[in-house]
Amino acid sequence: MMKQRLTVLGSTGSIGTSTLDVVARHPERFEVFALSAATQVDLLLAQCAQFKPRFAVMASPAHAQVLAEKIEANGLPTQVLQAQDAIEVIASHPDVDAVMAAIVGAAGLAPCLAAARAGKRLLLANKEALVVGGGLFMQTVRSGGATLLPIDSEHSAIFQCLPEDPATWADRVDCILLTASGGPFRQRDPATLSQITPDQACAHPNFSMGRKISVDSATMMNKALEVIEARWLFDLHPDQIKVVIHPQQIIHSMVQFKDASILAQLGTPDMRVPIACGLAWPERIASGASRLDFSKLASLAFEDADARRFPGLHLSWQALKAAEGTTAVLNAANEVAVGAFLSGRLRFDHIHAVNLATLDAVAPSKPDSLDALLDLDAQARSAAERAADRLAA
Repeated sequence: MMKQRLTVLGSTGSIGTSTLDVVARHPERFEVFALSAATQVDLLLAQCAQFKPRFAVMASPAHAQVLAEKIEANGLPTQVLQAQDAIEVIASHPDVDAVMAAIVGAAGLAPCLAAARAGKRLLLANKEALVVGGGLFMQTVRSGGATLLPIDSEHSAIFQCLPEDPATWADRVDCILLTASGGPFRQRDPATLSQITPDQACAHPNFSMGRKISVDSATMMNKALEVIEARWLFDLHPDQIKVVIHPQQIIHSMVQFKDASILAQLGTPDMRVPIACGLAWPERIASGASRLDFSKLASLAFEDADARRFPGLHLSWQALKAAEGTTAVLNAANEVAVGAFLSGRLRFDHIHAVNLATLDAVAPSKPDSLDALLDLDAQARSAAERAADRLAA
């Protein structure tokens, strides 16, 4: 068996480190070709020491220079790339077989498009590639001949439950049901949401995640983005996508078919499971996750998502039914609003207010290129900053 050569974009984040954990369990199957990170120089250095990638990339020239000096001092063979398009280079390099796309935010869009154009096996953990790029991204996947495998646990679950032939989905599938934990405020009085601190919002009941993703889980904007992502991944009408709160997160998502039967994918809440699935698909390999013990499951509960507590969730369906590009505006607004909240500038309950104000302020036309998407993203961020300033005053 030829080793699969892998680029990991965002290797120091939670998805990136989990990916490398799975890879380390199967040295006969995988070879790390390149790694990228934003600011964690020492962790990326340690990864380079362990996996000996050919290339490493950091988001800023200053961090890249520090990394290059440390790699040289440690006698490692890795070359640090510092060109402006370095991330796109390692995503589309002819020697790469597969790309784990785990860069958070709109910054991950360009390398995802580069990997898709180059026809790579693309393991997509970056929601924004589809939320921002939607139609353009899927068109690029098709024209480039890329293989797209979803890594979000919910979308991976849907992918595993669907028939193998996508041509049969329209005739067989009634709807999909994305499950959500409900985050740390599932039972909190909506009248108290203004008092929530960043540390409280980042205390997810089941997962240890980055702060931005944790806040999105607390507002359920992560699920709003997943609804948008599912529309493009599985070519569904927005009304065919439903969300149900399932606090235990044992059922990761479900597919309901036209005969009313439902298939579900179950497992322990460990991201190494969908990562291993994507890395080896259609084969199965050990992920390192613990096995599900049904004898220890007290119950599996399900609830509707309270619109008062989670108003952001319902913006997904509105954005999907509006002009194409509206989802990119929503994503940019949310990134700005969450950043303002985490910095202490904005109240938790004002995140939704910033998103609404930005959707009202920016009227998109259908973006037909990366430059058009980036321009729309910039417009939305400017409008969101103004909205956050008004609310913070």
